[in-house]
Amino acid sequence: MADNPALSAACERADRVVLLYVHAPDEEGDWPPGAASRWWLHRSLARLSADLLGRGAELHLRRGPSLEALLAVVRATGADCVYWNRLYEPALAERDTQVESALRATGIEVESCNAAMLVEPASVATRDGRPYRVFTPYWRACLPRLEEQPRILPPPRRITAAQLPTPGPTLDELGLAPTIRWDAGLDAAWTPGEAGALTRLEVFCDAILGGYADSRERPDLDGTSRLSPHLHFGEIGPRQCLAAARNARAGRAGRQAGFDAFVRELGWREFAHHVLHHHPHTTNAPLDPRFAGFAWDPDPRLLAAWQRGRTGFPLVDAGMQQLWTTGWMHNRVRMIVASLLTKNLRQHWLEGARWFWDTLVDADLASNTLGWQWVAGCGADAAPYFRIFNPLPQAARHDPDGAYARRWLQAQDSPQQSPIVDLRASRAAALDAYSRLGR
Repeated sequence: MADNPALSAACERADRVVLLYVHAPDEEGDWPPGAASRWWLHRSLARLSADLLGRGAELHLRRGPSLEALLAVVRATGADCVYWNRLYEPALAERDTQVESALRATGIEVESCNAAMLVEPASVATRDGRPYRVFTPYWRACLPRLEEQPRILPPPRRITAAQLPTPGPTLDELGLAPTIRWDAGLDAAWTPGEAGALTRLEVFCDAILGGYADSRERPDLDGTSRLSPHLHFGEIGPRQCLAAARNARAGRAGRQAGFDAFVRELGWREFAHHVLHHHPHTTNAPLDPRFAGFAWDPDPRLLAAWQRGRTGFPLVDAGMQQLWTTGWMHNRVRMIVASLLTKNLRQHWLEGARWFWDTLVDADLASNTLGWQWVAGCGADAAPYFRIFNPLPQAARHDPDGAYARRWLQAQDSPQQSPIVDLRASRAAALDAYSRLGR
């Protein structure tokens, strides 16, 4: 509840507040939350509910449509203002605009706040007023705005809450948790909720930040922040991450490179939202229109082998096993498995994006879209089409002792198989297909 501007504004300005979560996945367009995201959301809401009770308030749950649910609560309580923190995914941003207009039309005051971004997606542009499509100049334009230490809003100690006369659904009735328990690995790997987020941020700043510039490339080490799901679900904000990293850097020699690398990773998250805001069609279509006619080679057998971690390439299969078990995959490995799928196997990048969307606990529409189009070569700041990550030298470089591969391949229920594709021949075929785009 720290650094939550909507909650802080409501508690400061109102005599009583109603804390409301409206579950409306059908309002998220083609990308409603996947299974792993629903798992996280269930536990995050449970933790939030307990935290709020400790401050004297109840988290009320309702089902959508969102506007109908909000109007019903307004009528039941006599509320005269609605506060929320802005969302930036295209379908949700459009939904929120419509909700805001409808509420204002009934005389309700509305205030939306920025909790999720360091720099809001629409607030930065090139000199000629266009959105950026390359990360480095985009981030160079953003950095001056981050020079001042952000003010982190404290959580409210006590909340004076209004009661609702009619109860809503229980958390279990929202149907977020799996009915068949497949989530033991997720439970072992993660602690959803604000307390878990703050603990992980502290561990990262104390033990990992100093070496982050190098360790973030090593999947065999605990060398990344692992804050992405906490950021996605709003359990912690990027301002808190930036402030904590600055404090950890201050007065400690040798931490500048790690700090710079971490802030740059926060910047990629910002850039992903910037690109998606200005190009909302890219959730389902390539930013580079030439790729609309690219010669993908759909093959359900190859796709299934990739999804199950049965490609015959140890680093790739280990990454897919880590994903299936924990709902997360190291970022370097994400690039390698995505390259194999889109370039060596020539399967459509959307197939990979949908699989990640369902299996990642940090499934974020902007980052997922940017990442897959980057690897496939059809998006903003895309990797050159001839950049094809060979999983064998990548493993030698980033998993030099094979510890990562051994750990996750041991979890498979069958032995490692022969490669399903010839890397040299498939690379040549991919380059030939890409060359037909006229590059």
